[in-house]
Amino acid sequence: MSAPCQQPAAPPAASVPPLPPPPAARRPAVDWRIRFAALSLIWGFSFLLIKVGTQGFAPFQVTLGRLLAGTAVLAVAMAMRRERLPRSARTWGHITVAAFFLNALPFSLFSYAELTIPSTLAGICNATSPLWGMALSVVALSEDRPTRRRVAGLGVGFLGVLTVLGAWQGFSGLDLPGTGMALLASFSYAVGWIYVRRTLAGTGSSTLTLTGSQLFIGTLQLAVVTPVFTSAPDTFPLLPTLSVLALGALGTGLAVLLQYGLVQEVGPTTGQMVTYFIPVIATAAGVALLGEQLTWNTPVGAVIVLAGAALTQSRPSAATARARTAGDRTKRLSRT
Repeated sequence: MSAPCQQPAAPPAASVPPLPPPPAARRPAVDWRIRFAALSLIWGFSFLLIKVGTQGFAPFQVTLGRLLAGTAVLAVAMAMRRERLPRSARTWGHITVAAFFLNALPFSLFSYAELTIPSTLAGICNATSPLWGMALSVVALSEDRPTRRRVAGLGVGFLGVLTVLGAWQGFSGLDLPGTGMALLASFSYAVGWIYVRRTLAGTGSSTLTLTGSQLFIGTLQLAVVTPVFTSAPDTFPLLPTLSVLALGALGTGLAVLLQYGLVQEVGPTTGQMVTYFIPVIATAAGVALLGEQLTWNTPVGAVIVLAGAALTQSRPSAATARARTAGDRTKRLSRT
């Protein structure tokens, strides 16, 4: 999921390390609004592609195939832009940890989750990542001070999750293991973003280089794990195979390039707004194309989750920030 400079929101594809983007060289031929819409569609349909992929392959195989295809796309982009790989062993160590929390683990968890839960629910669970990120950043990032608005957003988002899950019904009819894995995947994104922000923000490598390296390491991690827990597929059914390839090439490769360009052109705040369209598109795709059932509490809870996520990502105005700083200064003086 993921934009440089700010705490990113949760994409279901490769997450971009939060580094300052390089200055844009020339204006792209395609308007940024069209690319924004394309990115929203690609990531929104990712959950449908995961569901179709798991109908023909084991979850680990779906994740490995998606990482292979995504890495290939970014490798081509890096070669065309003559990007250099990181040289520091320390940087590669941090990339290895980031690949686990931002790619290998959440991608696998979502694939396993969609064996038992609808793609619509998986897409909505993905939208909880900003809530996990806000809660964790208060502890892990000293510069992220909790505000009343952000704490309120966390509470609103939690209420939305309970609404989606139907807590008043005792979670009846809900597959708890599958839903738990989807929520854990979203939590993993938040852990990974914070780790990247603390460890890779000053390496000097571009966001594209770090993301491509991250996907490559994630592919190696899955290449080790997949043969241990699965056997080689006997057949390659057409639709699941195409879904996995599209999931990797589009949702994990092309989407990263689109977001990379958007952040360069319009900034991270606008770039990360794509997160709020993902569950809407994922829900529409699951209902329309897969015939998944939708009860009233799912869309209502999704709206509440997104409202809470928006609050946690909001920043106080300049006047409010100055007033808070002045208040803190007055308190310190009164204690001396």
